[in-house]
Amino acid sequence: MNIEKVVFDDFALNEGAKAGKGAASFSEILKESISKVAELEKEASEQTLRLTKMETQDVHNTMISVQKADLSFQMMMQIRNKIIDAYQEIMKIQV
Repeated sequence: MNIEKVVFDDFALNEGAKAGKGAASFSEILKESISKVAELEKEASEQTLRLTKMETQDVHNTMISVQKADLSFQMMMQIRNKIIDAYQEIMKIQV
């Protein structure tokens, strides 16, 4: 049984401080991350559908893909919450 490691390449610690030529903007990174979450959810739903139609009996990988999609969605929601909190803090600043 292989256990895959989850790596978030877009959020490397050293890359956040660098803002050089060709660096992706925050909105591009956000859009790309949301599309990755959507892909994981689509893959999980396809595997679940195949399992319910008895086209496959691979419950193990189906559950792993569902959990990956769930965790990535939860992480995306936490990031969204942090962004909203930061926006609200900025709006409280008096000019």
